[in-house]
Amino acid sequence: MENFVLQDHHILYEDNHLLAINKPSGILVQGDDTGDVPLSELAKDYIRTKYNKPGNVFMGVIHRLDRPVSGVVLLAKTSKALSRMNELFRSNKTKKTYLAISGKRPPHAKDTLIHWLVKDDARNTTKAFAKENKQGLRSELSYNLLATQADYNLFKVNPVTGRPHQIRVQLASQGCPITGDLRYGAPTPMPDKSICLHAFQLEFEHPIQKTLLTISAMPPNKQPWQNFTNEISISLK
Repeated sequence: MENFVLQDHHILYEDNHLLAINKPSGILVQGDDTGDVPLSELAKDYIRTKYNKPGNVFMGVIHRLDRPVSGVVLLAKTSKALSRMNELFRSNKTKKTYLAISGKRPPHAKDTLIHWLVKDDARNTTKAFAKENKQGLRSELSYNLLATQADYNLFKVNPVTGRPHQIRVQLASQGCPITGDLRYGAPTPMPDKSICLHAFQLEFEHPIQKTLLTISAMPPNKQPWQNFTNEISISLK
């Protein structure tokens, strides 16, 4: 997404230590070999402009979303917040809720999936194995099928672990590739090359204030998300 500028309406939460952003699909969270400007740098520019800060701005990447995925991304404005949030994520002391849309219905409306995932770095793909694999990382998520509209099915997904492409490959293993996700079996792309996976909510204890924070972001205002406006609004309550 060329010439993207981070603006106030993208900001979900900000204090002296944390910055939460509703990331649009198409934006990298952290720089890679494409050389495209990542969200971390866009966030630095946002802080420089908003507070008229000259020089360097600290902005630590706590976690990542795949480029075609939208939703809540949490960044750290201080090194203390970064180290403490990294530990919360490492020890699975955060609750992550995603929304996903697939053109296929799963074999069960509600289930817990456990796989061993093996990442192929050369191809940037992940394979899911139902039985323990010595090369793989144990990966767990639970899902609920929230609603069906026409040819689309809306899922709420809560990953326990945080592996590369985890939700994408684990749902695909159930015959439910995420809409637009050609890499894992979707038949057609989305017009903007996004996939229908959205980081909807993040719950955690504030690393400094020690209060419980819940940060939510509505999915993009476009089809097929618009089919499920009511169901998604109910999920926020």
